[in-house]
Amino acid sequence: MLTIGQAPRVDVAPAIEEELDNNLVLEQAGALDNFTYEQVQKSLFSRESSGRYELVSRMRDGRQVVMDRSKLEPVIQRKIDYIEKKGIKVILLLCTGEFEKLQTKTSLLVQPDKVIPSVVKNVIGRKKLGVIVPLVDQIKDSQKKFSIVGLNAVFAAASPYSGTEEDFGRAVSELLKKNVDFILMDCMGYTKEWQSYVGKVSKKPVILSNILIAKIITEFV
Repeated sequence: MLTIGQAPRVDVAPAIEEELDNNLVLEQAGALDNFTYEQVQKSLFSRESSGRYELVSRMRDGRQVVMDRSKLEPVIQRKIDYIEKKGIKVILLLCTGEFEKLQTKTSLLVQPDKVIPSVVKNVIGRKKLGVIVPLVDQIKDSQKKFSIVGLNAVFAAASPYSGTEEDFGRAVSELLKKNVDFILMDCMGYTKEWQSYVGKVSKKPVILSNILIAKIITEFV
């Protein structure tokens, strides 16, 4: 499991491990494992807003970090290369953001953004989907990702790392005003606790991205 932040991901790893087959062993790595918080702020976030594709994750101490995909992608690729050399056969990228150039030589690289939208579309059909993402600035790019598979989703934002119950309640309220039938929490950092809270407030079925992708991986390895 390769997080775009720092490992270990004590917030989500236990829930993912629960879904894996007993014969599978989960090892963790982080793209930012060798970075300090200050280094991330200085070298991986672009101050230019034009054309920036923002990604969000967390440091080992729980602090949220926001990064520019163009700066982060080469860092992730170096970590993938390192993981492959260790003999890991399946790499789950712990991020639902879109990446254009990531690749492996021998390992199976599972990128949630290439799997989740299609799976959700094929399950809910014409029902209306509401999507919660961490940052308001991510909504425009997320709309494109879901529209490609034919989902005319609606969006709201609440961070899994710095968000409060008030933030999630506000996000749910925005989605309910648009009469959604299902809610997808589209970030690998959302926890079962946030899923439960959103379900309680919304009274709608809530899909957790990291659990969904873990269930799918189990069937392929």
